[in-house]
Amino acid sequence: MPTGPSLTSDMAVGIAAGVGAGAFWGMTFVAPLVVDGFTPLDFTVGRFVACGLFACVWLAWVHARLAWQNRPAAWPTLAQMGTALGLSVLGYTGYYWLLVLAIEDAGAALPVLIIGTIPLWIMLLGKPHGLRWRHLLPGMALTAAGMALMMQVTASEGEWVSGPGDWRRGVAFGVAAMVSWTAFGLLNARWLKHHPEVNSTVWANWLGVAAGLGALLMWWGVGAVSEAPATPMWAREGWGVFVLVCSVTGIGSAWVAAVLWNMASRRLPESLAGQLIVSETVFGLLYAFAWSGQWPAAMQALAAVLFVLGILASIRAHR
Repeated sequence: MPTGPSLTSDMAVGIAAGVGAGAFWGMTFVAPLVVDGFTPLDFTVGRFVACGLFACVWLAWVHARLAWQNRPAAWPTLAQMGTALGLSVLGYTGYYWLLVLAIEDAGAALPVLIIGTIPLWIMLLGKPHGLRWRHLLPGMALTAAGMALMMQVTASEGEWVSGPGDWRRGVAFGVAAMVSWTAFGLLNARWLKHHPEVNSTVWANWLGVAAGLGALLMWWGVGAVSEAPATPMWAREGWGVFVLVCSVTGIGSAWVAAVLWNMASRRLPESLAGQLIVSETVFGLLYAFAWSGQWPAAMQALAAVLFVLGILASIRAHR
């Protein structure tokens, strides 16, 4: 196994950024459970409109500062705009809508576990050419063992069907969300490494604006082919909490997490960055337990330990 005296500063920053992104992403698993009376489309649009508005404000501030300093502002090319829009569908609006649909049908626990397999897929698909498979196997095995324990606990407690809808449909939505974000994680990392001239925060802003526009188009398109709800959103019970949830997940789980993830994607191999996504599962489960007021079972705690050990083994393999 590759060894070294210590992590490079770039790797250390990338690892911290990846874990930080997981902490923010984990909030999305409990967000739809905080307030009732709003549809998955409402949560998706609200979250990414908040993200897009924040990105626009940030860009306006940056451009005003550059103008004050008589420096030119950096604008995306048409190709970059198209890439940002496509990636925002894979990793933002499309992914989150599928995830919220999964949570609505199957509850929070099962989608958390399905999304938790993303690290394994990215590790498999993003392995550096010079890294041998035997070096990746310990991290993958520990992560897979943790997932197996979580699935066993979830099944034994009957949480597979904890949602109010069709749990099989929830599984299908969860798998579709997993595939969508896996594609985003790989494609976004490769784009960033091929475009070092684009700052991580700038790229997060462009993705945020694209996600906000995409969310509005999604809302308009779905509204055009469906009946309008009897009560407008702002007149529904819990409107204020809904706005707060969308603001927190839009700015924290979308914009801040994107900046952190872009930093990790630039500094780390795709397989190592992918391994760090398991921290989203750990934080998601932690938040879900805190929200429900329950303590994790012994096997759930052991699974979390295995996830952390898997991350450490992957870091060692990539040193």
